[in-house]
Amino acid sequence: MANGEFELGILTQSASTGEQPSLPVSHDRADGTVEIVSSLEELRASINKVAGSARRLLSIYTPDLEPDLYDQTEFLEIIKRFVLARRFAKVRVLVGVNPESSQDQHRFLAMSRRLTSYIEMRAIALPDMQRAAAYVIADDRAVVYRVHANTWDGVADYNNAPVARMHLAEFDATWIGSDIERELRNGTL
Repeated sequence: MANGEFELGILTQSASTGEQPSLPVSHDRADGTVEIVSSLEELRASINKVAGSARRLLSIYTPDLEPDLYDQTEFLEIIKRFVLARRFAKVRVLVGVNPESSQDQHRFLAMSRRLTSYIEMRAIALPDMQRAAAYVIADDRAVVYRVHANTWDGVADYNNAPVARMHLAEFDATWIGSDIERELRNGTL
């Protein structure tokens, strides 16, 4: 099996089949690790690790800015250090607008309003472009991926360029098809 095929199968398994893959808790490779996450704490730690590994670009696909993940002091400090320490750093966030959520006090959204040159948020333009998944991609090599955004279950791969590039291509296609929403810029969804 070529390097990356195992992880590609994990991360791209169709959610429509309804079957849960039997996955190891951790799969060590010569170039990194794959970790299965199943709790909020594990997911936060994995997202922080991936975000902390970014050097140029951080891409986040989320249904509603998930305050349990992205409105946390540790995550916000990582983002602040990332964008202020690197001249060409960029954080892109695609948000599937959730009308039930109140984002008035979301600190990540407030940070994006202050650091507009570094952090850009877009609402997903068309309902058919929205996915059930949620993920974070650092540069083109590390990814935390959840097939279902409404659960904490997911896979973290800290050094797998082929898988990260595959998800980044999907992100880029959705990004290009989505406009910068005035509501996001003004802080209201």
